[in-house]
Amino acid sequence: MSDSLSATTIFLTGADDAEVEAYLARPDGEHTRGGVVVIHHLPGYDRATKEMVRRFAELGYDAICPNLYSREAPGADPSDAAATARAQGGVPDARLVDDVGAAAAYLRALATSNGSVGVIGHCSGGRQAVLAACHLDLDAAVDCYGAFVTGEPPQGYPLKVTNLVDQLPDLRAPLLGLFGKEDKTPSPEHVKELDERLTELDKPHEFHSYDEAGHAFFATDRPSYRVAAANDGWERIASFFDTHLAGRDS
Repeated sequence: MSDSLSATTIFLTGADDAEVEAYLARPDGEHTRGGVVVIHHLPGYDRATKEMVRRFAELGYDAICPNLYSREAPGADPSDAAATARAQGGVPDARLVDDVGAAAAYLRALATSNGSVGVIGHCSGGRQAVLAACHLDLDAAVDCYGAFVTGEPPQGYPLKVTNLVDQLPDLRAPLLGLFGKEDKTPSPEHVKELDERLTELDKPHEFHSYDEAGHAFFATDRPSYRVAAANDGWERIASFFDTHLAGRDS
């Protein structure tokens, strides 16, 4: 497979018929393949997230990341847009589901689509990946240290979020969870609770927690970056998507 790819900015019709900017990366060639929706982290639609989108294209997937802050701050610097969104309590869950659904539909409409689409998110995007997989027809979901899938936000928390415990019975896709044992949101106790609930519900899932890693251990531009954990995590993500996004008709 060639590692040549192309990347560009497109626009989707998201929730409430709003125009949503999105970053699309595709491998060269007309062979059929799965798609990946990347949900950006709380800091926004930034360079690091776009690098992840290109990485999935390099792995052989059509990949897209919708700018969840398009409505709050269209065209703004990612940090300014994130501050605006945070001040408004974050992205409403229903809107998130619709925007991710629009991104998944875009991927499935590509001539190269094999019909399978997965979703992945880090930080706030990890919770949102689980949320999306509870409401959309997706084939795989990856939660990288998403806070408040279980557990309760502390008093005064700036985002208007609740946990997803009541929605877990509706989880429609196999879930890969990657966590740091030194993280507090989600803490090891939160991860254990999620594992137990999914086991009780007979939902397919695979969790890995890393020693000497806290929140944002994938973030190469932060002191929290942990090389061993991130490298192992990427290998597990690649294997997981290879298993579940091979194609519905293959």
